Amino acid sequence: MSSQPFKLHRSSTIEPDPLSAPHIYYGESHKKNTRVRTYSTILESKGRNATTTGVKEPARRISHDEVSLQPRKFLVPVEATLKTLLSREDTDNNMQITIEDNGPKVLSVGTVASNGFNSFDIRGTYMLSNLLQELTLAKDFGRQTIVLDEARLNENPVNRLSRLIRDSFWNGLTRRIDGSNIAKVGKDPKDWTDDPRPRIYVPRGAPEQYEYYTRVAQEHPDMRLDVQWLQEDCSDVSYVRDLNAAPGLLAIAMEEYENPETGKKDLRGLPFVVPGGRFNELYGWDSYMESLGLLINDRVDLVKPMVQHFCFCIKHYGKILNANRSYYLARSQPPFLTDMALRVYERIKYEPGALDFLREAVLAAIKEYHTVWMNSPRLDPTTGLSRYRPGGLGVPPETEASHFEHLLEPYAKKHNMTFNEFVQAYNYRKVDEPDLDEYFLHDRAVRESGHDTSYRLEKVAANLATVDLNALLYKYETDIARIIRGHFADRLPIPAEFCTKGMSPGYIETSATWDRRAKKRRLAVDKYLWNEEKGMYFDYNTVTKEQSTYESATTFWPMWSGLATPRQAAILVSQALPKFEVFGGLVSGTEESRGAVGLDRPNRQWDYPFGWAPQQMLAWVGLQRYGYETEAQRLAYKWLYMVTKAFVDFNGVVVEKYDVTRVIDPHKVVAEYGNQGSDFKGVPREGFGWVNASYIYGLQLVNAHMKRALGACTPFDTFVKATEALGIDDII
Repeated sequence: MSSQPFKLHRSSTIEPDPLSAPHIYYGESHKKNTRVRTYSTILESKGRNATTTGVKEPARRISHDEVSLQPRKFLVPVEATLKTLLSREDTDNNMQITIEDNGPKVLSVGTVASNGFNSFDIRGTYMLSNLLQELTLAKDFGRQTIVLDEARLNENPVNRLSRLIRDSFWNGLTRRIDGSNIAKVGKDPKDWTDDPRPRIYVPRGAPEQYEYYTRVAQEHPDMRLDVQWLQEDCSDVSYVRDLNAAPGLLAIAMEEYENPETGKKDLRGLPFVVPGGRFNELYGWDSYMESLGLLINDRVDLVKPMVQHFCFCIKHYGKILNANRSYYLARSQPPFLTDMALRVYERIKYEPGALDFLREAVLAAIKEYHTVWMNSPRLDPTTGLSRYRPGGLGVPPETEASHFEHLLEPYAKKHNMTFNEFVQAYNYRKVDEPDLDEYFLHDRAVRESGHDTSYRLEKVAANLATVDLNALLYKYETDIARIIRGHFADRLPIPAEFCTKGMSPGYIETSATWDRRAKKRRLAVDKYLWNEEKGMYFDYNTVTKEQSTYESATTFWPMWSGLATPRQAAILVSQALPKFEVFGGLVSGTEESRGAVGLDRPNRQWDYPFGWAPQQMLAWVGLQRYGYETEAQRLAYKWLYMVTKAFVDFNGVVVEKYDVTRVIDPHKVVAEYGNQGSDFKGVPREGFGWVNASYIYGLQLVNAHMKRALGACTPFDTFVKATEALGIDDII
């Protein structure tokens, strides 16, 4: 028998990509090419013991198929293999296979080339955990038996994680809000009322949405959807407090489309990406961080609508919200809109309407700048710097009142009330407790900062002109100046809906005004936040008139925004960077600044020893901006290695934050709120938004040698020693 059929099979174009997305690999490929994917052409044409030369070899008994001329494929019964795999290898019964399991770390599976008669050993935690993930996905698609390419099990982990983020995780984190899912997403897990139900509040300026949701409620009475108008002044703190009796979603941007079922025009929600799988709301700075990875993955289709959502929020709610729930109406988050809009514009600038998109975004940013950050109570008039200082009355409702039980119980006893009676009385100002007012003022400010929680900010946040916020506002000022000058001929008229106090429709913004604001802020930051002796930036307490002494990784944000001078950047790199650089990249704050922790003083998640993706990415960009490419690559490598190693050793885990000082299991974080992204069965489905982005973004910074070393899970120090031994000096 000639070998021609063998060659034809190998060169066939009908084989699916072995590394295609799950919906293709377990969906389309198994539907369209069942015979090709199930039986080897060699078997069908030659018989089990024939050779390509036509000489029949002696029959051999069932054995391990250790050698293969073709890329190896396995014939796997899904349910039976999954059951065996878990019973043997998942010794701690958490539906994951990790280095902490004590199984034999080997499982034999049948090969396609032998029609399942011969077997091959799948060995080691990484390949076995990948097998578990693939079987879980195959089960999702209803597959009983699959042909599984070995390439999916031994795939380079850097490539695998990158592929999962691109093909699966972003999709798993994508949401819309409209009639198709309002019954689910409209319900709030933080609705502590007696009758939780889906509810949406619509701003007065969006009557088309009110009409739409009212129609949805009428057509689907079983939803019990409650559609409410939002009052005109929706930031009034008494009004926001009263909404806590009936919490709900806040409407965000929608688009008009033609419904294929009715042929009529209708509305649907614009997509957005949530931080983690349990969320359904549009979040503030999480969205910006996610956009850095989304754009690299060519998902401008997700980033552009998120900018449009933010413009909608500023237009109707006065600010980019912490998230679009009613109890966030008085609270914003770190501002990144201008940079996000510019990055999108660079991708779409040749498309129709691109300039209108940029105009809308810069107008929204200007309004937000004036009404939120440069207005009372956030503006400190003495220094000219801004603070995180949101309004609000009573106990923050998004956190169950029992969260503050230790704090509130003594006050309840003082007033001879039950706990619930006191909370109600305090919220509605029937009892006066100035100390509690001060506590919750700072608690809200911590949450607005995005750095919730940290000893850096505890009981003082609302008084601090922080490094991070003022660096971001400097970026707003320079970005807005650049946009007006470069895209609108240095003349930007302000329409009525974006006018702020002191403006009338048609008011003209010019770049010179924003250049002056940026220069003024730089002078103030140098005066109040820069510490020449210590060589870093610190927050400034606008009440005590003193610099904070807490050493935070936010000291590098002025490099990201361009606020630091080249001289200050050099000092930061030489004096500050060594304080924060650890095994897994940058730690959020120094151990010395955090102080001792224990039963009475627990860890805070934005303190030592934890590291977060936003701190890493902003530092990388800042270092690159000032020419410190080597340092940026080194920090990126350390972070990428830590994320990759946890991914390999712990069943594909990607989490919200990491203990960047832990070598073995950095995803195990002991702090309040736990660690989102680690609780999954069989296969990770979303990762975590800004860590996904940091991984994709970080890989753009490191060179090819580094990527290969990361794929081999090579620690940074080992990588450096190896390159030095080879005499390669230009690696880092």
